[in-house]
Amino acid sequence: MLIKGLQKTSLIDYPGKIVSILFLGGCNFRCPYCYNPQLVLHYQQMPDITEEEVLEHLHSRKRFLDGISVTGGEPTLHSDLPLFLEKVKKEGFLVKIDTNGTHPEMLRKLCQKGLLDYLAMDVKAPLERYKEVVRATVDRGKIQESVRLIKGGQVEYEFRTTIVPGLLDEEDIEKIGRWLEGAKHWVLQQFEPLRSIDPTYCDKKPYSAEQMNEFLRLAEK
Repeated sequence: MLIKGLQKTSLIDYPGKIVSILFLGGCNFRCPYCYNPQLVLHYQQMPDITEEEVLEHLHSRKRFLDGISVTGGEPTLHSDLPLFLEKVKKEGFLVKIDTNGTHPEMLRKLCQKGLLDYLAMDVKAPLERYKEVVRATVDRGKIQESVRLIKGGQVEYEFRTTIVPGLLDEEDIEKIGRWLEGAKHWVLQQFEPLRSIDPTYCDKKPYSAEQMNEFLRLAEK
């Protein structure tokens, strides 16, 4: 795997757990507001962290950590992900992964092997607007399949949508809400203009608290 970053401790990435965060390089989306552009565009220039280094770190902090959160980039692009997670699970750690849902076959394999304890899937937009928002070719059927798999599975999960001014509006949130109807957890995230793939998004002003509350009201319908 292309392991490009390791955050030793996080209290917020996995609900109710203390984890280390693993950052994998490479992504098949080009979301203009992505806050990890280096992992998408320049990961080949970043130094590698070996699996052995990660496992040694986890073993040394076994008394303090509940598990790991694997993010990116897009973790499901890595064919050797299951083998690595088997090693992590053998050490007794919980595993959470973040995904864009483009590889349901990998998600299914990980679930069937009992390698996942928590799944967080980013739902970028209503299906008909996916290509426009992620700026990449998208098999929308794969996205739908991942949503069905996650909703119908036994692994704890959440869906997440980042509300970006100029990309998503009230109508989009209503459409996503209808699509995800019945989901246990759907989180609306505020856009943060810290760094992004498209530099113009660093100058965008996030939605106000009042506007975000209106989005939440629509999502709860």
